[in-house]
Amino acid sequence: MKDKKLFFAVFFIFLFLNLSFLSAKPQSLRDYFTEITLPRLDYSIVKVYPHDPSSFTQGLVVEGNILYESTGLYGESSVRSIDLLTGKVLRKAALSEEYFAEGITMWGNQLVQLTWKSKVIFFYDKSSLAKLRTLPYPYEGWGITFDGKHFITSDGSSLLRFFRPPDFTEERVIEVRAAGRSISSLNELEYAKGKIYANVWHEDVIVVIDPQSGEVVGWIDGSLLGDPHRKREDVLNGIAYDAEDQTFLITGKRWSSLYRLRLNGW
Repeated sequence: MKDKKLFFAVFFIFLFLNLSFLSAKPQSLRDYFTEITLPRLDYSIVKVYPHDPSSFTQGLVVEGNILYESTGLYGESSVRSIDLLTGKVLRKAALSEEYFAEGITMWGNQLVQLTWKSKVIFFYDKSSLAKLRTLPYPYEGWGITFDGKHFITSDGSSLLRFFRPPDFTEERVIEVRAAGRSISSLNELEYAKGKIYANVWHEDVIVVIDPQSGEVVGWIDGSLLGDPHRKREDVLNGIAYDAEDQTFLITGKRWSSLYRLRLNGW
């Protein structure tokens, strides 16, 4: 009898611990960054622009009043130029249905666009959006930016890779960490003021990364931006730095608004 009672006691304790483990939510990056007192960068919303709510945003680049955007999903992927002030699509080049477009960056007079699992990169003429060439790429494509010397890409992990143009020769890899914790699911990227800014998939944060060490040196809380009733995949995604007035353009997948933010004291 005692053995049976002991068995059931141990069984229920084991069951309780496992159910507690399964029901526990992983700590959000926002909570983790607060816990380790990582600097949070405050910002002001300078202006709000209209954004196509059907656009599954994968990457942004801005030049003057022209916004270049890469949109994803099979059968809906595109690269487009947009009038920033009105949100009107000026030109659009659709990808064939076999491609799921990802991040985009500007390189001289060309746009460079990643694809998710097709392992190819597309180069476009910036003005006409005519496709110029295609290069093989050995990784999943998520985000891409250009720091003036290298293309920097993410693949959904905690790694960022640096490639030399024009042929995408890989030079080095860094792991992104914050106080010892690897920061994975790195998505859209932007290079500005000597740092890499990265969306984190399914987290309403943008991390600011030292490109030499990979250490996260600050973060931006984007939880108050966008539609609060958006669906799970309609996440914060899309960062463009406007060097003319040193502001950032921020949006998300299927968001109806695009925000111009000025970081305070950064």
